[in-house]
Amino acid sequence: MDARDTDLKKELDATLHARRELGDEYESALVDSFLEKVDQRIDGAVERRVRRQLAEQQMQTARDSRSPGSTDSWGERFGFGIVSLVLAVPLSAIGGGVAHLPGLLTAWAGIVGVNVVQAARTNPGLFGGRRTSSQDSGWED
Repeated sequence: MDARDTDLKKELDATLHARRELGDEYESALVDSFLEKVDQRIDGAVERRVRRQLAEQQMQTARDSRSPGSTDSWGERFGFGIVSLVLAVPLSAIGGGVAHLPGLLTAWAGIVGVNVVQAARTNPGLFGGRRTSSQDSGWED
């Protein structure tokens, strides 16, 4: 039993003692008073729990928003790859048709360049940047 339970037990004992002294005519007022105190205790406990859970959710949301790839989803990467391949077909045809092999190579260099930039944006440290501890392999250099 913690201190709050002990206080509540003392309140109940005091209410019962007052009922014995005052008689039946004050019973409903004493019970109402005691129930009001119990309601206040319950309300306080619920309020503390709600505030604590809300704070935990806010902290978790803040942690998630600060993680490096939190805004990048698998669907976004997949969609970018599909769009890149779909656009590669007409760009290859235009580049190859206008400038033959050099035009085709230039078109594909541009496609690869855009995909490298996207990969570097969504995966910091992929191309020689600073690695985070979760990416370290554990091997000593």
